Amino acid sequence: MKPNKLITFLAVAAALLVLPLLLQQGGNAWVRIVDMALLYVLLALGLNIVVGYAGLLDLGYVAFFAVGAYLSALLGSPHLAEAFPYIAENFPNGLHLPIWLTIPLAAALAGLFGIMLGAPTLKLRGDYLAIVTLGFGEIIRVFLNNLDRPINITNGPKGIDRIDAITFFGFDLGKDHTFLGITFNSVSMYYYLFLALVIVSVVICHRLENSRIGRAWMAIREDEIAAKAMGINTRNLKLLAFGMGATFGGVSGAMFAAFQGFVSPESFSLMESVMIVAMVVLGGIGYLPGVILGALLLAALPEVLRHVAGPLQTMTDGRLDAAILRQLLIALAMITIMLMRPRGLWPSPEHGRSLDKPAKTGGPSA
Repeated sequence: MKPNKLITFLAVAAALLVLPLLLQQGGNAWVRIVDMALLYVLLALGLNIVVGYAGLLDLGYVAFFAVGAYLSALLGSPHLAEAFPYIAENFPNGLHLPIWLTIPLAAALAGLFGIMLGAPTLKLRGDYLAIVTLGFGEIIRVFLNNLDRPINITNGPKGIDRIDAITFFGFDLGKDHTFLGITFNSVSMYYYLFLALVIVSVVICHRLENSRIGRAWMAIREDEIAAKAMGINTRNLKLLAFGMGATFGGVSGAMFAAFQGFVSPESFSLMESVMIVAMVVLGGIGYLPGVILGALLLAALPEVLRHVAGPLQTMTDGRLDAAILRQLLIALAMITIMLMRPRGLWPSPEHGRSLDKPAKTGGPSA
């Protein structure tokens, strides 16, 4: 590694390590915003496998987020013991599985759901695929909202609470800890865990992008018929893209449930799926730095604009609703970005390079 790059890398690493300590001086709210932004980065990286690498438009990605969150909630709360007498006989307080078992289970179940979604949609493309995946996401949300009778599995619209905080070998991230005289709040401890997961996910995605599988996905994205003619098994690779992308959503959902301590169907609406797709597209579809930038900006932008919408509402004597005004500002910001940077905030250097070349005019001059 060149000295300049090494210095930049060390500076960024130091800034990321110190960031929560600086933010927690102003209260836990700002650290929670950054924590949620990191979870959205994890979701955007997973969706980028499906949309950015394989070119499959998925508008129901939040369903995998919900599957992972609810599985973690069921395995880490007393709800199953309260709903099923035979579980209460053996586990009076619930299962309370450790997180190192919950995460693989959430990833595996979400991956299975991803394959279940991909299998019947293999021949669909474009708008038709988007409509089917959108319907899948809404079906999952409706099921979560109504599976409280006749057997109470999800507790319906009331959601599931009392979810265990993440604990590693007795080290509880839900409590404050002091190291070398410095107090780390609970939200700061979660920050470091989420940051580690994002770094691991970036490494996995980068290796996938440069692998034979990643190049095959990109061939399918550019021209599926040509890819099939070259001998690429498009069916298996599409299923693999759906499954691998879904596992990221499952892991992120498990982290979300433990971090919040509560899940309900309201957290997994269609708007969440749209926002995750917007993160990938606005950042730079198929390009890891752009996807990360888009996820961080769109995750933090609503909270930043909350401080802008309040004063604007006051200026109009309360005639404008602050929540609606905030959504309007977000929409205007997204439209402005797409008009000024149609290929995304940080597009891939190779993507659209041919569009930047000046067109050749006429034949050779006499």
